[in-house]
Amino acid sequence: MFTYEFGVVEWLWDTNAIRVNLPEGNERVFTGSYDEVVAVLSELGSRGWDVAACAAQNNWLFWTMRRQR
Repeated sequence: MFTYEFGVVEWLWDTNAIRVNLPEGNERVFTGSYDEVVAVLSELGSRGWDVAACAAQNNWLFWTMRRQR
């Protein structure tokens, strides 16, 4: 049986604010636009994370990330 851990990535594109929260308890905050969001998601992917879900409204995107334990 698979078990997963979850994290989140949030992007407010009008203020170029990117926030990453992972289970280790650390929060990382970045400033950036499309290129930086792609870099963040790619870096998480290289560490075994994938996108489980995405929500969007107005100036906001929110990704739920998961990684198999």
